[in-house]
Amino acid sequence: MSDDVITIELETRTTTGKGVKHLRAAGQVPAVIHNHGQESIIVQGDGVNLLKVYRQAGRHHPVEVKTGNKTFTTLIKEAEFEPRKHRLNHIVFNAVAADQLVEADVPIEPKYDEGNNASPAERAGLIVLNTIESVTVEALPKNLPDILYYDGEKLAEIGDHAQIADLILPEGVTIKGEPSQQIASVFEPSALAAANDAAGGSADEEIPSEEGEAGEEGNAEGATEVKAEEDAKSEES
Repeated sequence: MSDDVITIELETRTTTGKGVKHLRAAGQVPAVIHNHGQESIIVQGDGVNLLKVYRQAGRHHPVEVKTGNKTFTTLIKEAEFEPRKHRLNHIVFNAVAADQLVEADVPIEPKYDEGNNASPAERAGLIVLNTIESVTVEALPKNLPDILYYDGEKLAEIGDHAQIADLILPEGVTIKGEPSQQIASVFEPSALAAANDAAGGSADEEIPSEEGEAGEEGNAEGATEVKAEEDAKSEES
C-alpha cells in the first residue's frame, strides 16, 4: 500500500431530497458515511476535493474522513456520476475498523524489466489481450495495495498467458478468486482479427485501448460508474 495518507474534511449535511440539486449548483457534492451498522451520517463536501480524493483512492485506498469532532477510516464504496458531464453527483464511504479484514477491488498491471515498457510479445508485434483489469483482495485496511503486478516479461510467444496465481502479493494480502483464472494472453494479430471478423466485429472493437482505460473522467466507468444505494438515490426523489 502507498504510504500516502488521503484525508478529507466534510460538513454535516441537513439538505436532503430534491434540495441536493442546490448543493450541486453551489459546487458541493452530497455524501454518506456508513458506520458499522450504526445510523449513517449524511455529509457534504467541495466537489473538486471529493473528485480528487476519488481519483487518488479509488475503491482500495483508505480515506480518513473528518466530520465534526470525529474521524473515520473509510473505503469508497460507491460513486455516482452525472452521465453527460461526468460530474461527481454522490459518493458513499464505508467506515472500516483498523483491526478487521476488508475486501477491495485492486487494479492489476504488468511489470517489465528496466528499460522496457511492453512485453516481449508486444515488442515482437504480437497482441496481449487483458481478460480482467482488477481483482478482489482481502487485507487489513493498512495493508491494502494500490496496485498488484505480475511479470509481463513472461508474455513472449503466442499462447503465453498470465493468471491470478502470477500476481505478486504483499504480506498480509490474499486474493478472492481462482488462482488459475487468466488475466492476460498472447495472440497473433491476424488470428485475432479473423476471429473478430467471424464474430461480426473488428480487431479494433475487441482490443481494449490502454489510453481509453487509463482515463478517469472520460471513460465509461466515470460516466456510469455506480448507482447510488437506496438511501442515496432517495435523495433525488
